[in-house]
Amino acid sequence: MILRWPAEPPLVPTPDEGRSLLRRELLRPAYREDDLLGRLVEAVRRAIGRTIDAASSAPPLTTFFAMLVGLLLVLALLWLATRTRATRAVRGHTQVAVPDGSLSADQWRARADAAYSSGDHGTALVDGFRALAVRQVERGLLDDAPGATAHELGLALRVLHPGREPEVDEGARLFDLVLYGDRAATAEQARSVLALDDALAGAS
Repeated sequence: MILRWPAEPPLVPTPDEGRSLLRRELLRPAYREDDLLGRLVEAVRRAIGRTIDAASSAPPLTTFFAMLVGLLLVLALLWLATRTRATRAVRGHTQVAVPDGSLSADQWRARADAAYSSGDHGTALVDGFRALAVRQVERGLLDDAPGATAHELGLALRVLHPGREPEVDEGARLFDLVLYGDRAATAEQARSVLALDDALAGAS
């Protein structure tokens, strides 16, 4: 049996279209997690551009495989960007939750309320969690630990308020996701943390 390739070439972008599509893809924020990743993206972009140029005068099948290699490289970069973002989220467990010890609980709460009113739900959630943590310190229920992380504060608050474990756990989790994981907070999530601050403030 004699195998024949189809007479029509595969539907692949022209070299200029390929470079334009690749440039738009690589300019997405997911690829700019840090400078190292940005430099890697630029190097790969140039390499793929050279491959597209070389394949422009090659047979259709060669061009198709060149574009396939380029697609695989883009997918590899997507995976790398996702892993980088996940690493940043995990690193949040080692970051200090309350960076400015000079602010009182009421000041943190005022900042949170102002952010919520302006529609900045991420800041409202983060500062609201800081307000509830500092408030527990001011009431003498929680030891003043300037280097405590949100995870550590959550563990301590669970002991202090045994009936509030789900809300405390969720508040600490959202704090890390929003501040270190680049997640956008919803109005409902911000309200839940502010409500937790109110509830813990009124607890005996």
